[in-house]
Amino acid sequence: MTETLGEVRPAGSAGDRLDTPVPATLKADFYNFQADLSPVEQQAVLRLRTFLEQQVRPIADDYWDRAEFPREIIRPLADLGMFGLQIPSTARFENSSVFRGWAALEMGRVDASTATFVGVQSGLSMNSIALGGSPEQQQTWLPPMSRGELIGAFGLTEPLSGSDSARGLRTTAERRGDTWVLDGAKRWIGNATFADVVVIWARDVADQQVKGFLVRRGTPGFSTSKIQGKQSLRIVQNADIVLQGVEVDEADRLPEIRSFEDVATVLRLTRAGVAWQSVGVAIGAYEAALRYVGEREQFGKPIASYQLVQDRLAQCLGNITACIALCVQVSRMEDEDRQSHAHAALAKSYATSRMREVVAWCRELLGGNGITLAGGVARYFGDAEALYSLEGTRDMSNLIVGRDITGVSAFV
Repeated sequence: MTETLGEVRPAGSAGDRLDTPVPATLKADFYNFQADLSPVEQQAVLRLRTFLEQQVRPIADDYWDRAEFPREIIRPLADLGMFGLQIPSTARFENSSVFRGWAALEMGRVDASTATFVGVQSGLSMNSIALGGSPEQQQTWLPPMSRGELIGAFGLTEPLSGSDSARGLRTTAERRGDTWVLDGAKRWIGNATFADVVVIWARDVADQQVKGFLVRRGTPGFSTSKIQGKQSLRIVQNADIVLQGVEVDEADRLPEIRSFEDVATVLRLTRAGVAWQSVGVAIGAYEAALRYVGEREQFGKPIASYQLVQDRLAQCLGNITACIALCVQVSRMEDEDRQSHAHAALAKSYATSRMREVVAWCRELLGGNGITLAGGVARYFGDAEALYSLEGTRDMSNLIVGRDITGVSAFV
């Protein structure tokens, strides 16, 4: 790791909208938590914010409306060091878990789909290889993935198995000599339509333990189809995956993954990231509503002057501030190696619930204009619904917390 950003190309390049104002701090960061980041991290935040404002915000609504992914943002995100920040061998600069969370917030603030893409690429796919892969697998996959040259996906959820993946995973893996044969199906797999490698989780028929496999695009028997008609995270290319007699070499099995507990470790680390991302979505909706109420006039004056509007905005800001504080602490606990599954689950459950309130209140402040993309809130309103459910629903997350505080499992 280095301690400077010298190797990271600036976001400003040909075609950038350099006249777009980029705030050094966010008004929604009411208690100025950003100030606690290191100087290097604050520089990285500003560079990321500049890129998002200049290159992602102008195109986000259009791509969301068309349900397509802007491939042109992948390389700039890699150049900014957003892939593999948490992995020592691929991190471009010294960074903390709080910074990584703040980066997810910044992306969620402009476009939740961009944040989700990075979360799948870096938090789920690369983390699975970093935590469960052999040195050879790590060397083969992690450097090009960090550069955005190869795209990854994470295949856990199934058509009939989501919250019960620990016990209900139906995709099977059968070893035949030095080859594994995978059969089953996956659903809601982000990036899968164009991923170069998908981490497939399957149950070993011999010992009934969940294991991980690296399946390359184009492998015979492996097929993907884009899920159509989504009304949330429309930019994310979620897919159904079918595995029919897919043969994977033993060299492509993740050797350090021995049970679902190892999978759960990856999920714990990403749940806190979803919490941060949801705070960004809440901030994006809040900022749009704040602009709107200052411009919209009713009864001869801006609606920002009305008590009910100010009360609603204060409620939004309170939710945002409380969630930032919670996320900061749970990320500090990760850096100190004392973050548990329950800590991450509570952060995810609470932050996504408060986000859902904020985007609904902001939609309300815009009245009828709140349901159009042009109003600036509708995309956040739609995307919030996916974040509320993915990486562990509110109910399942709360049961993880409940088990921790009572000592009694209520899952079955």
